[in-house]
Amino acid sequence: MGAQGTADLDFGAFPGASDASVAVTGQTGIVAGSLVEAWIRLEATADHSADEALAEPLEIQAGSIVAGTGFTVYGVNRTPLGDTRIYGVWKTGWVWN
Repeated sequence: MGAQGTADLDFGAFPGASDASVAVTGQTGIVAGSLVEAWIRLEATADHSADEALAEPLEIQAGSIVAGTGFTVYGVNRTPLGDTRIYGVWKTGWVWN
């Protein structure tokens, strides 16, 4: 495995947003062809409990690799209720190889 870590994905203050992203930098060994994965962690933040992280319809993905630098973690609200927003900070985990 190349590296692993966590990143805070911030959808902003209430009422929040339907999507958010966070740049993960300092990954000097990452190359354009690296495989990157990210997910929501079942971990409490100042804004949400671990149970909320389990129940929230967030889709987490990683992409936009910049060789020698890092990548971006993306979060999107996938609720079927239309323009529903998510607010606050959520913990994500990531790995790349």
